[in-house]
Amino acid sequence: MEKINRTPFQGIVNIVRFNWHFYLLSLLALAAGLLFTQYMMVRLLLWGATAVILLSLVISWYIYDRSGLYSLQWLDDIALRPHRRIVNIHAGFDETSQLLANKYPEADLQVFDFYNPEMHTEVSIERARKRYAPYAGTKTISTAAVPLESASVDVVFLLLAAHEIRDPVERTIFFKELRRCLAADGRIVVLEHLRDTPNFIAYTIGFLHFFSGANWRRTFEGAQLTLEKEKKITPFLSAFILQKNGTAS
Repeated sequence: MEKINRTPFQGIVNIVRFNWHFYLLSLLALAAGLLFTQYMMVRLLLWGATAVILLSLVISWYIYDRSGLYSLQWLDDIALRPHRRIVNIHAGFDETSQLLANKYPEADLQVFDFYNPEMHTEVSIERARKRYAPYAGTKTISTAAVPLESASVDVVFLLLAAHEIRDPVERTIFFKELRRCLAADGRIVVLEHLRDTPNFIAYTIGFLHFFSGANWRRTFEGAQLTLEKEKKITPFLSAFILQKNGTAS
């Protein structure tokens, strides 16, 4: 079992490292505005914009470094059966496979990466892939064809990854594939930021990169998956527990 030691600021450092162009351009624009404008209202707006960026970084530090997200203890009160075969699927940047392997050492873990640079064009992911080596044995897959036998998997984890599938048709096809692979009593765990008020406060217009809860429910329904439970990990993160059959609780 490999021990993982996250540094106290690892999450926020990665956010800045992988999105440095945004922060650099923002700081340059704000500094130029403050230096060259004499209008008090404009200066107040620029200071306000600076405060918004700093607030976003503080909230991100809380989410990714202080909330216990990566302890995975929030999975303890979810009725999962991870003792046989589990799958972790990510979008090119994997911070969770080793954590899942440590949490469920008795399970057979497979790791898939659906990142396609022609379809999933986030520059931050490209930078993250260069910085961190993939989990051993990770396989690159297509969202349209998951290389698993039907009804063969007990738990599928999609942790902060599925929103990178921007096309709704592609997203529904992908979840249909996951449904096909899922055992009759299996579960899919989807963790996401939502396009909601807390994430607007945290990221302002950046929250448009996320999908609303209603949007996710349409995807799940389109893939014939039942939402068994929705759980808040923090005010900014929601976990959806999906099942192949049964009724929502």
